[in-house]
Amino acid sequence: MAIFKQKQNGEFERGIIMSKAILFLKSNISGHKASNILKIAIAVLLLTVLAAWLISNTYAENVNAGLSQNLVRLHVIANSDSAADQALKLKVRDAIIEFMKNELASSKNIDETRAVINNDLKKIEEISNEVIRKNNSSYSVKATMGKYDFPTKTYGDIALPAGEYQALRVVIGNGTGANWWCVLFPPLCFVDATHGAIPESVKQELKSSLSTEEYKIITSSENKEDIPIKIKFKVVEFLQGSKVRVAGAVSRMFR
Repeated sequence: MAIFKQKQNGEFERGIIMSKAILFLKSNISGHKASNILKIAIAVLLLTVLAAWLISNTYAENVNAGLSQNLVRLHVIANSDSAADQALKLKVRDAIIEFMKNELASSKNIDETRAVINNDLKKIEEISNEVIRKNNSSYSVKATMGKYDFPTKTYGDIALPAGEYQALRVVIGNGTGANWWCVLFPPLCFVDATHGAIPESVKQELKSSLSTEEYKIITSSENKEDIPIKIKFKVVEFLQGSKVRVAGAVSRMFR
């Protein structure tokens, strides 16, 4: 009888041990599965974020490329931020705008505008130097036509997101002061935007020069209810603006 009881107790203990082993294995398998599911979920999330970033970045690049190919900006940079240098910058700007207004009067497209500007670079420097001399300064002036980084800028009710744009750049002296800009083509430089609105005739020129999407983005301030367009503007502004800031920081490091 005692031997029988011992057998029963041994079998009972073995049963408990086996049950514990099975529970341990089950919990390990469940934990392993949960761990795998968590890893898969994290991987899917990262891939989704990466895909969203790539799509957004491609969209921002395409918008910026379209704007850069179809707009020419004027960029006048002062010698410094002193009051005298800033006032001089505005006088140089006025002289350049007056000259370019006549030069570009018959320009019908961006190719003609680029050709006129490239032909007039020396003349623009001469006009700028004359203004500088008349104001008792001796700064040098350099006029170039190329592609340059710009932060987000607003002109009247037109907003251009940050990015790389074609521009006539006029640098006075050291060129470390605040700058002034406008758009030579289409001719926003030659209209008065001080009251916050660009004339409809100029907007029509913009509309004919840009794609529907590009035009909607730069006139997004008009479309107060068009939330998707405003979001797209912010996407372009953020992604291209980040590139401009990084490029600017790197440039300052190597000056």
